[in-house]
Amino acid sequence: MIILKRLNFFDKILFLLNTLVSTLLLLSYFLPFLPPKTFSHLAVLSLTVPFLILINILFCVYWLVKIRRQFLLSALVLGLGYNHLLSLYNFSGSETSAKEEGLTLMSYNVRLLNFYNWINDQAIPEKIQAFIEKQSPDILSVQEYNSSEALPLDYPYVFSSASKTKSELVIFSKYPFLDKGIIKFSNSANSAIYADILINSDTLRIYNIHLQSSGVNPNVKRLDSKTSDRLFKRLSKTFEAQQDQAELVSNHLLNSPYKTILSGDFNNTAHSYVYRLLKSNLNDAFEVAGNGFGSTFAFQYFPLRIDFILVDEGLKVSSFKNHKVKYSDHFPISTLVQSD
Repeated sequence: MIILKRLNFFDKILFLLNTLVSTLLLLSYFLPFLPPKTFSHLAVLSLTVPFLILINILFCVYWLVKIRRQFLLSALVLGLGYNHLLSLYNFSGSETSAKEEGLTLMSYNVRLLNFYNWINDQAIPEKIQAFIEKQSPDILSVQEYNSSEALPLDYPYVFSSASKTKSELVIFSKYPFLDKGIIKFSNSANSAIYADILINSDTLRIYNIHLQSSGVNPNVKRLDSKTSDRLFKRLSKTFEAQQDQAELVSNHLLNSPYKTILSGDFNNTAHSYVYRLLKSNLNDAFEVAGNGFGSTFAFQYFPLRIDFILVDEGLKVSSFKNHKVKYSDHFPISTLVQSD
């Protein structure tokens, strides 16, 4: 091949790897349109998209430093997936003025308030409580809440999924509920809840969802072939279940009589089928007003954004923030919205 002719042996091997990674990234751009129940094995690729993007950026920089035209391969693929880049890293962040008015919302997976001592700190529940009280969001959506370790938060209106397991969904609100309900997922401990909340003279429907989890340990150091195969199959089944769950929520959302805000732990990335289905015509608060890497999950190898706040087009997203507090395996996210 002419494109390899003037490269030394090391660079030839490197460019072949570059070609493989670029091809995988290009293929990943089609994942949001491929139902996991039909393409379950391909769906797993959605988790690796942040890694593929970063590796392609590194290849691009490497070839530019060496003044080689091979940089065009990664540059072209990255350019074609510009929107995917914005879902990983955003430059449009905006700071919230202390006097800026609006509705503040937070979503936080608290990992059962450290019930099983994943973090070697007995004061985690108190630290989470102190953090929430300091931020004082108007509406707080919590995933993996543990009512047996309930936080004494000062919210007058509280709605819980009241799960038989320790993992619950809860909506805390400073504003009154007009209606509320649970969307149950079949054959799963996960679910979604919603509440119609009266805010001054307007009503908003707030969804809090927790899609199927794969149970993958983010701190895993090494995988042998047998473990890798088992993990791959588990992820495939997880994404199939997520499709059913996302379709339930999506159909429910379409029938909402009010402006809606959907938040929670999707257990999948912005490059997935379930994200595209749930986002629909909503605005991703991070993409509108976030800044930097949007990582919401404590994964040591590359940034993973699997927690989202999706906002009705009839509302203006004024700011967004990722809070890098290490009290769970997830980072809380918050946004300020205003009437458009």
